[in-house]
Amino acid sequence: MPYGVIRATLPDMTHVPPPAEELRLLDAELWRLDARRAQLLARRAWLLTVLRPDPQPDTAPRSDWRPPVAPPRPEAAAPGVQNALLLLGGVLLTLAAMVFTLVSWGHLGMTGRCAVLGALTLAVLAAPVALLRRGLRSTAESVAGLGVALTALDAYALHEAGLTAIDGTAYTALASAVLAALWAGYGRALDALRLPLPAALAAAQLPLLLGAIAVDAGAYGVTAALLVTAGADTVVALRAATRPVRYVALGGACGLGAWGASAAGWLSWTATGPGAAARAAALLCLAAAIALGAAWQARLPSVALVAAPVGGLLLVAAGGGLLRTLLPDGWTVPAWLLCGLALSAAPRGRLPEPVRVGLLRASGAVQGVALAAALPVVAVTSAGALGRAGRVWSGAPADARAAVTADLPWPAHAPQLLIAPALIAVVLVMLVRDEVRRPRALAGALVLAWGTAFALPAVLALPYAAGLWAQGAVTAAALAAVASGRLLAPVRLTALVLAVAGSLSLAFLALATETATLAVLSVLTVLFAAASGRREATAVTAPAALVQAAALACATGAAADWPTRYTALLVLVVPVAAAGLAALLAVRPGTSGARVPVEVTGAAAALLAVGLAVTEPAFLALVLALTGVIAAATAVRADRRPVGRAAAALFVLAAWVRLASWGVGAPEAYALPVTVPALCVGALRRRRDPSVTSWTAYGPGLGATLLPSLAAVWGDPQATRPLLLGAAALLVTVVGARHRLKAPLVLGGATLVLDCLHELAPYLAQMAGALPRWVPPALAGLLLLALGATYERRIRDVRRVREVLGRMD
Repeated sequence: MPYGVIRATLPDMTHVPPPAEELRLLDAELWRLDARRAQLLARRAWLLTVLRPDPQPDTAPRSDWRPPVAPPRPEAAAPGVQNALLLLGGVLLTLAAMVFTLVSWGHLGMTGRCAVLGALTLAVLAAPVALLRRGLRSTAESVAGLGVALTALDAYALHEAGLTAIDGTAYTALASAVLAALWAGYGRALDALRLPLPAALAAAQLPLLLGAIAVDAGAYGVTAALLVTAGADTVVALRAATRPVRYVALGGACGLGAWGASAAGWLSWTATGPGAAARAAALLCLAAAIALGAAWQARLPSVALVAAPVGGLLLVAAGGGLLRTLLPDGWTVPAWLLCGLALSAAPRGRLPEPVRVGLLRASGAVQGVALAAALPVVAVTSAGALGRAGRVWSGAPADARAAVTADLPWPAHAPQLLIAPALIAVVLVMLVRDEVRRPRALAGALVLAWGTAFALPAVLALPYAAGLWAQGAVTAAALAAVASGRLLAPVRLTALVLAVAGSLSLAFLALATETATLAVLSVLTVLFAAASGRREATAVTAPAALVQAAALACATGAAADWPTRYTALLVLVVPVAAAGLAALLAVRPGTSGARVPVEVTGAAAALLAVGLAVTEPAFLALVLALTGVIAAATAVRADRRPVGRAAAALFVLAAWVRLASWGVGAPEAYALPVTVPALCVGALRRRRDPSVTSWTAYGPGLGATLLPSLAAVWGDPQATRPLLLGAAALLVTVVGARHRLKAPLVLGGATLVLDCLHELAPYLAQMAGALPRWVPPALAGLLLLALGATYERRIRDVRRVREVLGRMD
């Protein structure tokens, strides 16, 4: 507690006492507080002993005291226990009544039977009236349940007693109708009871169904009974005020409605004539009316969004099933599609929004199924051309269909299936007017139109040449859409993707003949090159044009029957064009993003040229050198300086390949072409930037020659290479010492020492063989003694050498 607060609690604060007096007052106040706390703790301990007796009560004050734990609460509430007991009692009484009816019935005569059951049923049904007056509602519910069960047993007993001649199904239908009416009246009379009305609704599910079965109404009659019952349940579910009745009605509507709709759909699918199809369509329309009515009158939008699509699909099934029997074979999908498209024309203002949205969803589902049915046709047409890669220039196929079905089966009813994407494309263009959805709709329509047009030659079995012209025209149209400035960006992007995909399929399809290959590749190269004028598409069209040009170069070489090494020189034209185009794009506004794809494509073409010339070392060296020239020309640009390293590597590789083709085995011939340019580059770099170390400037160049030559010295029996290497190492060491450069000094000195050891190795070995065996240990001991005696001075000399080297660059 702060000191100011303590002082505020002291008595007589009008006069501040001296410190000694104030300390005395504080001690007295604390003593008084401790005494009061002891009294309160003692009282608390006594209260605990009263509330919770303990043989050994703990009256000592504890700071960690916890409140006493409350006694465990009952797990079941009293009303729940009461309802459980009443339910159990009602079930037991019902079972007893059933046993009596089924087992002990035969011991009584007709009069006795009627008197017992009638009196018991009337008594049980009348008991809830008195119970409700006394406020015993739960008991009344239990007794009413027993009464409902007894009425069902009465109906059974009546049939077994004197009505056995009546058919059981017909009697059950009639009895369920009577019971439903009686229970409904009973529930209306005693509206405080919750059981009779749901029981009446449950019994009402049987009369129509069992009546149709009893009169042998056939599949159509039984289905109609199911749907009529489901419709009645739907009306009750929409208008019922109590929740139990609504739940029972909802269960009946969903269960019987699904059963009836499925049966009607099967009847429509298996109908063999217009008459049967019309009857099935009428049933489907009834089911659709129930679903759409529920969606229209539903209070919750979620119910409408579920029921409306179901109703729309049922209408489509009705119309499509009827049209299927009227149209020739193979027109099933178009018939269903027409019915589905009709749903998309639902009036906007006359229908509630959830219903209209549900119908549109149903229409979309039907359109999706139709597109899925047409997808194999487009897939075979587009992907079937890839099979031509294994039969290059094998001859022109019989027609466009034969060109794509060499390895794939042709789908049945392809012309009818191809109607779906065409119709849906028209619908997307004509009906979707929303500003947000229209760009996506137009893009989707373009995809569908492209697939239709691309597959049309094969579907119509046009001649092979006509198929090539048609697909080429589709690709050209897609590229024209890319270059159009009036189309939306999503549409242009979609057209670009379609143009690239179509060009690949067309190029493979043209591999059937030599003339077609050259013509198609030439046209595609020109088309993509022309489309590269559009800045937004250059990043895709320019690389595509280069790819087509590379393929054209390879095809030209093959058509001219050139060796692959000459074809490699022709392919190098593509990297040259790529380098020039990249330089042009670098200065053209808005096309900087296309440089990297163009350069990557050019590099891939150069790699292709190298692969074509790899079997001829002389031409391979030429191709590598020309590729190095292209890379060096690219490195002239300020933003492509790192490409100069690749150019140097290509030049070195070209020189090495040329030397290998001449049979040169001396490592210096391979190392010197690297060393000289490297040293020149290092000298220029140190002149421009004096902070560059000698290891960075001269280390790579010197190591490229000295190290391979040093390795060759140890395996060379001649004296020429060691002598020349020693002279070169001496010169490098002197230059390094003269200019105080660490890299030349260390590399040259180390090479010189190792070269001298190589030359003196025979003499050292001869001298070691001539000496007695005790001499080497003795010399080693003397050396160790000398080193130990001058250890400190040697360390100082080593440090001095390190400092000298450290001051070098």
